[in-house]
Amino acid sequence: VQLQASGGGLVQAGGSLRLSCAASGRTFSTYNMGWFRQAPGKEREFVAHVSWSRSITDYADSVKGRFTISRDNAKNTGYLQMNSLKPEDTAVYFCAAGGRGRDPRDYGYWGQGTLVTVSS
Repeated sequence: VQLQASGGGLVQAGGSLRLSCAASGRTFSTYNMGWFRQAPGKEREFVAHVSWSRSITDYADSVKGRFTISRDNAKNTGYLQMNSLKPEDTAVYFCAAGGRGRDPRDYGYWGQGTLVTVSS
């Protein structure tokens, strides 16, 4: 499966953005999906995860209550709704598929990343 993330941009603190992850291939609906982010000089970190059936979601503590992960398997697309954004959310955001949890090494498919910049 090939993934393409989009929707990043510049937003003021307190604002919102919705990231999309478009997948090609008919097997997207069978893969768990995650969002990760990487800030300059830092390691890639887990943000959120949703199971293939949408029955299980998981969030990093730093985004819980502010971010919502979802997916539309009929459209082969995943989403990350980000509200109440903070400057520390600034990073390149990646969508990934094929993993089970929070370890990026478990995911076999990655999108190219989309930059989110939150100004104070």
